[in-house]
Amino acid sequence: MTTKPTEDDLFTVFTRADLGGDEKLDLMEFTMVLESLGLSWARHEVQDHFETADTNRDGFISYPELRTLLESRGLTGP
Repeated sequence: MTTKPTEDDLFTVFTRADLGGDEKLDLMEFTMVLESLGLSWARHEVQDHFETADTNRDGFISYPELRTLLESRGLTGP
């Protein structure tokens, strides 16, 4: 994706990466989302962002947690 994703784009990417269909992403699925969005972070950066985004500390990233992370980094569109 070459432009900042919209809310709809982001939800679509999240849903496609949610291989378990459990409405949450593990680290591998989170990495898939980042790749789909064209973000190429180093492995340690991905891990750090994952841990930062996981605000409820359940070991997964929910859609609201993902959206908050990307918004806080200025990585989403209108």
